[in-house]
Amino acid sequence: METTKSSRIVNTTVLVAALGYFVDIYDLQLFNLVSKASLRGIGITDQVLIDKYDYVLFNWQMTGMLVGGILWGILGDRRGRKSVLFGSILLYSLANILNAFVTSVEQYQWVRFFAGLGLAGELGAAITLVSEIMHKEKRGYGTMIIVAMGALGAVVANLVTVSFHWQTSYIIGGGLGLMLLMLRFSTFESGMFDQLKKSTVSKGNFLLLFSTPERIIKYLACIFIGLPVWYCIGVLIKFSEDFAKSTNVQGAVHIGNAIMFAYLGLSAGDLLSGWLSQVFRNRKKIVLSYLAGSAVLMGIFLFVNNIPASVFYSMCFLIGTATGYWALFVTIASEQFGTNIRATVTTTVPNFVRGAVVPITLGYKYLELDYGNVNAAVIVGIICIALAIVSVLSIKETFGKDLDYYEMN
Repeated sequence: METTKSSRIVNTTVLVAALGYFVDIYDLQLFNLVSKASLRGIGITDQVLIDKYDYVLFNWQMTGMLVGGILWGILGDRRGRKSVLFGSILLYSLANILNAFVTSVEQYQWVRFFAGLGLAGELGAAITLVSEIMHKEKRGYGTMIIVAMGALGAVVANLVTVSFHWQTSYIIGGGLGLMLLMLRFSTFESGMFDQLKKSTVSKGNFLLLFSTPERIIKYLACIFIGLPVWYCIGVLIKFSEDFAKSTNVQGAVHIGNAIMFAYLGLSAGDLLSGWLSQVFRNRKKIVLSYLAGSAVLMGIFLFVNNIPASVFYSMCFLIGTATGYWALFVTIASEQFGTNIRATVTTTVPNFVRGAVVPITLGYKYLELDYGNVNAAVIVGIICIALAIVSVLSIKETFGKDLDYYEMN
């Protein structure tokens, strides 16, 4: 990853960031996998109430992530990338452990809020830090490793929930995060941020992103590029059991396995997209090719009938692979803006994309009433992919861009 005299420290920093994102994704998908079982575990027996509270808890978590995205981003530009990286890991690790001991929905809501608050900071801080400490021609490798390893957290979450009680699963996640904090002394702060601290320029000013039409368009474009990823996770994979029934899949389909195969694909796709962007020295063309592949695979996933469950899971894997440009998407966002607002952008953008799963899902559910689940998914998918393509075309290529500059008022 790095060939300078500080290569060991740089590589360790990348590894710690990757492990932090691994635990981040573990917790996100763990909640999806055990939320209903955990609600039954605290005494909720009515299925209607379980479905209702499951959605309520998800919204509390996403609210925490949206708030945390702004909070951690501003802190990252004012207090440092490294401090946010470990502060966020500490918060969501403790929240993970507390999840195992909730006894009421009210307690569960607040714990998921603080879990979301903590989860919101890890990826943005990690990508910002790694982008700034690595050579500009090689930083794509660092972000590639972070996201590819992180995606495997969903795989481990599925395997853990199969073998352990939901409370134990939460404790394992929290324990992994706390163990990770022991490596904090092996990392170091971005030199660009150290220089930023000496400057009088405005730092972490979220409103600066809306100070000119050009910045507004560029910021929104960075968000829209990531929409297809969470459309696939939040609609196609989350409701995979329903789509399997609609397309007459032969054999039982379980959401846990669908998530696992999709995230295996995401990990493989992120490794491939990151490598290709380095080989071709271009990020935009790789993202556009992935979007084209996603469109084709979504059509096959939704319209091919009477396939075996094993083939259906293979489609989940391929869809994950085709949307495995998350590392490129976050890297592109990080490279679009100056050092004094970079952490704010890199932290808020992926969290706003994650938060977009709420309107995406609501739109899908609304359309499903009139058009059925397959046609509703097609309509929402076309909108997400179209927005992403237009957004990619509207921004500048950033491969090898010098990131040592400031955004002025």
